[in-house]
Amino acid sequence: MTDPADLNRLLAVASGVLDEVAERFVAGHGAPRSVDKGPNDFATDLDLELERRISGALAERTGIPVHGEEFGGPSAGEGTVWLLDPIDGTINYSAGLPMAGILLALVEDGEPVLGLTWLPLTNQRFAGIADGPLLVNGEPTEPLQPARLEDVMIAVGSFDIDSRGRVPGTRRLAVITELSRRVARLRMHGSTGADLAFTAGGAIGGAVVFGHHPWDNAAGVALVRAAGGIATDFAGRPWRIGSGSVVAAAPGVHGEILKIVQSATERSVAEQLGSEGDRT
Repeated sequence: MTDPADLNRLLAVASGVLDEVAERFVAGHGAPRSVDKGPNDFATDLDLELERRISGALAERTGIPVHGEEFGGPSAGEGTVWLLDPIDGTINYSAGLPMAGILLALVEDGEPVLGLTWLPLTNQRFAGIADGPLLVNGEPTEPLQPARLEDVMIAVGSFDIDSRGRVPGTRRLAVITELSRRVARLRMHGSTGADLAFTAGGAIGGAVVFGHHPWDNAAGVALVRAAGGIATDFAGRPWRIGSGSVVAAAPGVHGEILKIVQSATERSVAEQLGSEGDRT
């Protein structure tokens, strides 16, 4: 494990690199679709430009290789690697919506040890080493306090009811439906990075992430842990590279969300199997 003094130095270097590209991020807001990556998924020229700039600066200044969403890189599950998403919330960004940001994590043998989430369009910067404290716009924050699910807002990932990915649309709907019966409000921002950063900062009480891409999740997981929160997968295992989902929340709230997620997904699977049996 990297020495805490080295982690603080790396956090400072990484913060400087993201500060250098923040103005370009703002100037490129509204960039059009340029690279098709799959159904309802694309990159802009700014994604590619920013990944090249950030990756080059990090490799030069830290000597640590970078794995980016657009160009790949060394495995994020082994050794020490920077994990970068140059524009999280690309669809928002391209449409002109402000909920988009830059996500960067340092990962050691699959564990996120520090994270940075820059939201230049709202002038918010979240950073921290996993052991804490969380820094918001450079200032340390108080640790997250235990809370009750019914008193907080929860962010959830977007979904397509017909999708058949790792967490199919029907199971996602089951989770969202059950959460809606218990929480103060649900929020769907279209940016995993923003959801996890706002959880770490305490603006929302927790986040449920259906996606598995490590560049979407690693930085926010480190931030939540820096703030004293809990981040696991849907099975309740501590999140690490390779995990297929995220439940992140303040103490107390996390356990309540996890029970709902597990109950809703189990019930959804049972109903789906029963429906398939009826058709045979």
